[in-house]
Order: sequence, then structure tokens, then C-alpha cells
Amino acid sequence: MLIDYIVLIAIVALSTLVARVFGGSARTAGNSAETVGMTIAIAVAVLDLGVLAGLTGKTIGKWATGLRIQRTNGADPGLGRALLRHFVGYPLSFLTIGIGFLLAALSPRGRALHDLIADTVVVREVSLPPPRR
Repeated sequence: MLIDYIVLIAIVALSTLVARVFGGSARTAGNSAETVGMTIAIAVAVLDLGVLAGLTGKTIGKWATGLRIQRTNGADPGLGRALLRHFVGYPLSFLTIGIGFLLAALSPRGRALHDLIADTVVVREVSLPPPRR
């Protein structure tokens, strides 16, 4: 999750930097750069946390750490569950003052509130060793 948010914050930070560089005399150029940056960040969030996670079970952060999201029956989560998990489940986990995330430490399968809502679980990718010859 942290890697995914770093990517999104980097997009917003870069657009803010561009806005500040052009913001001196051409204020509208600065505002439009911030708007474009926010639009790109929202699009990347939907693509990464919704579409990519739904189709492959991996976000950029999950891919980088060797993890994947899957349904409790082992299938890929699908677009609807990925969107539900990230855009409803995560905010609810934050709104409960982090108790939603604490459930992962108490759950036998390590499932947090967002996983319980979307019927998903995060698992480590198993890489098979190359066959011996």
C-alpha cells in the first residue's frame, strides 16, 4: 500500500512543483498544472488500485513486494471487488481509527476490514524454482 501511495503522491508533488515554477506571472498555467496532476493521480489510482488489481490481483506495490490479492476461493478478485476493496474498504479501515487494519493482526488468515468487505486475502506469490536438468 505504501508503494502505491508513494507513486500517487509523486505525481501530485511533481504537478505542484510544475505549478509553482509557472505560477509566478502566469497563475492560470500553475492552476492548470495542478489540475492536470490531480487528474492524472486519480486516473493512476483507479487504474492501479482498481483495474490492475482486479485483472491481475496485483497493484504496483504488490508486484514490487511479491504479493497478490485473491478471493478467498483462490480466484482473481475482479474489477468490482478490487474497487470495493480499495475505494470503500480502505477508507472504512482509516475511519475506524486504524482498527480496520488491526484486524489483520487478529485474524487467522491476516485479513483486514477491507479484505473482509471484499472477500479477499493477500498472499505471497509463490515462484517455482527452475527445473533441474
